[in-house]
Order: sequence, then C-alpha cells, then structure tokens
Amino acid sequence: MRSETVRAQQGGRGKRRGWVKRTVAGLAAALALPLATTAVGAGAAHAALNPAGFDFWVDSTMGPIKSRVFPAADGNTSRVVYLLDGERAQDDLNGWEINTNVAQALMDANINVVMPVGGESSWYADWAAPSSFLGLNTGSANGAAASLSVGATGWTEQMGKINKYTWETFLTQNLRGALHDRLGFNPSANGVIGLSMSGSSALTLAAFHPDQFKYAASLSGPLNLSGPGMRPLMRMAMMSAGGYNIDSMAPIGSGQAARMDPFIQAPKLVANGTRIWVSAASGIPTPGIPAGPMDYIQGTPIEAVVLANSRMFQLRMDSLGYHNVTYDWPATGTHNWTTWEPEVYKMLPDLSANIG
Repeated sequence: MRSETVRAQQGGRGKRRGWVKRTVAGLAAALALPLATTAVGAGAAHAALNPAGFDFWVDSTMGPIKSRVFPAADGNTSRVVYLLDGERAQDDLNGWEINTNVAQALMDANINVVMPVGGESSWYADWAAPSSFLGLNTGSANGAAASLSVGATGWTEQMGKINKYTWETFLTQNLRGALHDRLGFNPSANGVIGLSMSGSSALTLAAFHPDQFKYAASLSGPLNLSGPGMRPLMRMAMMSAGGYNIDSMAPIGSGQAARMDPFIQAPKLVANGTRIWVSAASGIPTPGIPAGPMDYIQGTPIEAVVLANSRMFQLRMDSLGYHNVTYDWPATGTHNWTTWEPEVYKMLPDLSANIG
C-alpha cells in the first residue's frame, strides 16, 4: 500500500484547538454578511466555455441534467474523472470550466473529464425532502418567500425545491450508466475531485461506491461535518447560496447526516483501499496573486476553518492506521480557484497513476 505523504505541517495540537475556535467564529461572521456572494467557489473567471467539451444530457428524477464531457486526447475510454462544483454551482456551466483550464490539462494527460452542471447547495447528496421552510418553497416565483431580499441570488432557484435533490443517485446510476452505454466510458475505477462543499461529497461517494470511484480528492473541503460548529455554518452557507434548508437535506442526527460525513465514513474508505488526496491552504493570500476585499473577509476565514476541519480528518485516518493518502497543506492560498487549480496540476501524476 502506498505510504502516506504529508506536504506541510502545522503547529501543536493545543494551539490547533484554539485556532479552530477562532476560525469557526470568523467563518460564522463571514457567512452572515449580506454580501456573501463569493463565500464558496469564488475566483476570477478566465477560461469560460471550452470548445473541446460537449453537452451530455441525462434524464433523472430531478429532470434532464446537463454534464460537460471532455474526451481524452488519445481517445481512450478507460480513464475517467468527475469534477464536482462548489456551493454556488451555476446551471449553465461547471465552475471548473468557467474558472480554470483543468479540463484541458486532464485531457492532455489522456483522461476523460466529466463535469456535472448544477447542484447548488446540494452537497451532491440524495436529500430527505425538497427544500422548504415550514412548507414554504423559497424558490417559488409567486411565493411570499421569493420577495425576501436575502441570499446571494434572491432565492429564485427551483431545482431541489419543486423536486427533491437526488444527486448521489444521478452520479452513481443515471450518469454513470449513460456514459457507459452512449460513450463507452469505463464505469469503474474512476476518479472524483471536489472543491469546498463537494470535497466532502467526493470522499463519501468513494466510500459508498468503491467500484465506481477508486480515487477521491478533496480540495478545501470540510471533512468533519459533525465537528464543532459545522452544522450552523453549513446552514448559513446553504441559506446564502440559493436559500436551501439543511434540514430538508439531512435532519440533524439522521442516518443521512452521518452518511454525508467523511469523518464518520472513514472506515469505509479504509476498507475500500481508496486512494485519497486531501488539501487545504492556510488562508493567507498568495503573494503575486491579486486579492480583493472578499478574499480577506470570506476567503481567508473559510479556508482556515476547512484546513482545521481537514486536519481533523487526517487525525481520524491516522487513528485507523490508514496511510494511502496524500495531505497537502500549502502555506498560502485562500478559498478560491487560484488555490484549487494549481492543486490539481500538483495532483495530476498521482491521479493518473491510480485510475482506469
């Protein structure tokens, strides 16, 4: 089994506990801001539509869902990686395509890339119920809740409110089957990479679907959702990003809440022998990369708390004696695409060696 790789170290355990409390408080303040439009998945767009990709529509219980597919340069169909979006996933393109050139790099490495489009605040999970608050659909164009000037988008979203989010089923059944049947893509030994919200999703998908996902990577993802203060922070983030109710997704203390938590599901990852990559930066802006006010107001505290949260996951995996993991803790970087894109390039040799 591959030995554990740790690329940077932090301070002592006692200092970390105090730091966790401070960063959780800072993150709560950041998420409470009415200007919380870039809390998750922010960054300057520089790639936008990549003509090398094509739209791939698949029916689901949520309705027709678009993915963007980017074929491997050598034409193989055996090496496949899914790139999952962040909390503020758009319904036109995946953030990886809008904000990075990662798809091209993976294609050039002879990897087929699949980018599901949509899934704002979904955590790529199968929800317990459609999102609502006391029976009110916050995405209803005619509802009283729709007039509330809260949330980054005015809460006009319908997906996941007029129907129930079933993203896990879509990714592991509908999309997986369609890619195999229509494109001949290998349905097994795939990779999955998630950022922020979907970092935890990537690991839990691998935990419960080991035949499909042999490799899982979390970039700035919260990996201990049952940790101190995490549920209130998730609640605020989901309210800000589309007006979604965490209780509709996974009631507190429910089996669904446990299913979504990589910290709880760590033994499954161990049993599966999943190859894992976990990364989170310090929250300190990188010199030479322009940083706006929101990088400091939100990007810094959010990245700091996911770093602490990811380090908790590392301790959990160490306690289980599992070392088939690379942990990378960059000394600089905030919660945005300028942190995540270079991390994929750093990961690429390891990813390429462990899929297909």
